[in-house]
Amino acid sequence: MVYKLSKVSAHVICWLPLIYLIFAAIHRTLGADPQEIMLHLLGFWALVFLLLSLSVTPLRRVFQFPILVNFRRMLGLYAGWYMLLHVALFFTFYLNLDISELVNEVIERPYITVGMLALLLMLPLVVTSTKAMQRRLGKKWKALHRLAYLIGALSIVHFVWQSKSDLNEPLLYAVWLVVVLVSRRSIK
Repeated sequence: MVYKLSKVSAHVICWLPLIYLIFAAIHRTLGADPQEIMLHLLGFWALVFLLLSLSVTPLRRVFQFPILVNFRRMLGLYAGWYMLLHVALFFTFYLNLDISELVNEVIERPYITVGMLALLLMLPLVVTSTKAMQRRLGKKWKALHRLAYLIGALSIVHFVWQSKSDLNEPLLYAVWLVVVLVSRRSIK
């Protein structure tokens, strides 16, 4: 019962950023450039959920809290969901659903190239996240899902390059990723 309640609570918490954005957009409280704020926040939450999912294993090992592993897949899927929303918002509001414009942006802007690469690498992880796919892929599943670290690095590079001048926030996430990588290596 406690496990199910914690799982439901975690899902509710993961939906709160999107609920907030919808509420703020309806009530026009996102400022002068709401699309920019929404785009930033969707990307922010995609990165946070990805880093949280990568943090599960080291935290589980350090604190001897095995139940945490039950939240890793969920957090990864929410990372993929917010990443997809981030790109969909960009494609809709900034490119007016123009595929040729999207191709041009990917070619001409390195930070968009890196962001799209992160999304494209995330899609197979989302599709293969089920237990059935895990069984079907066997050892290949684990190797495939190690791409999450590369996706994290690409997402941070995307964040750094698009930030232009203020690098404080993206560098915090870079440190988070490095700490997770180092802790995974040192705990083994």
